[in-house]
Parts: sequence; structure tokens; C-alpha cells
Amino acid sequence: MTRIELAIFDLDGVLTSTTYEHFHAWELLFLKHFGIDIDPTLEKYTKGVSRVESFNVISQYYGININDSEKEVLMDEKNAKYLKLIQNFNSSKCIAGSVHMLDYLKSKNVKIALGSASKNGELLIQRIGLQHYFDYIVDPTYLASKPAPDIFRQAQLYFGLESNQCIGIEDAISGIKAIKSANMFAIGIGPENLVDADIHVETLPQITDEILDQILEGKYANEHRLF
Repeated sequence: MTRIELAIFDLDGVLTSTTYEHFHAWELLFLKHFGIDIDPTLEKYTKGVSRVESFNVISQYYGININDSEKEVLMDEKNAKYLKLIQNFNSSKCIAGSVHMLDYLKSKNVKIALGSASKNGELLIQRIGLQHYFDYIVDPTYLASKPAPDIFRQAQLYFGLESNQCIGIEDAISGIKAIKSANMFAIGIGPENLVDADIHVETLPQITDEILDQILEGKYANEHRLF
């Protein structure tokens, strides 16, 4: 069996929750510039993907066509709104079980990377006090967005590991698809129907130390699913 040497974490929905802040920033932007109250059902399609992909999802839904330079200006404005919404984030915003899992992985000498599509990932983990756990933070700027595997592969390549030495932790369908496209073991967290995950639980504490040990040792065989 191959031992796991690297754990790659998504950020939003796994370590902290900024889903409301992200989508609310889009709501404020589209109301201001286009007079549109965004359909809340679109939120799930903006989850776990890049800023560009999120903008495209919403603009295409409403038939909005603008050039790339205008799009960049609007995306920058959205980001400014988002940063204002998260300015008071602190350690209380860590998702339950996240600190314990990070501590346990460190105790097992597993490297930890942040594999978020967000360009604000480093800032946010600093705000919530988790920066000291991370050995590497993937810069998603020039990488293909999830569900492409590029973000996870970049972390793998940085440490010079094989895909079967890595696991990914995600809460979104696009993220799980990215992990599996990178040929890694996928841990799915949350209520979404993550059918492609190798193990799927509702909350991080359901990944007990015993289960995590099995995963790290390449011995996990049973599937824990919500669906």
C-alpha cells in the first residue's frame, strides 16, 4: 500500500465558509450595474470555481455580453466588495473539525497544501489563523479552473509526489471532479451530492482519526456516503 504524503485542502466550505460573502458580493454587483436580483439557485453553480467562471455563469444566465476589459473591471469591483465582507473574519470562522484534522495530519508528518480557486486564499487563511499549517499554497492565477485537475496537480508537482501519494478535500462537485481527474483519493465534505468522492461525510468530525489513518495508509476500503 502507498502511504499518503500530501493533503490538499480546498478553502471555502472545507476550512471556512465564505459562500454567503462570495455570492452576496455578486448580488451587490449585478444589482448595481444591471438592476438584476440574482436568482439564488445560481449560487451552487458559482461554488468552487474561479471568479471568471462565476461571473460567466451569472452573466450568461441573464444574457449579458460585455468585453473582457469591462469584465475585469467588474470582477475587481466584486472582489473589493467580497474583501470588505470578510474583513472581520477570525479563528471563530474555522469550520468545526478543521483545526483537529490539520493538527492530526501534522502529527503524522503529512504535508499540507491549499488548493483553492480563490486568489484570496492566502489572505483568508491568515485571517482565520491557519497559515502556519500550510507547506504550500497553490497560486491559481494561471491555472485552469476546477473541474480541471491543474490546481491539485500543481501541489503534487511542487512536492515531487505521485498522485497516489496525495489526497484532496473538497465540498463542491467541481472540486471532487478535479481531484479524481488528478487520480487522487477524494474526501467529500458537506450536504452536496458528491457521488464521485471516495468517502463522503457531512462534517469533518465524521472523519475520525481511525478513518483518517486508514486513508493515509492506503487501506481505506469502505465508502461512507450520505446518499
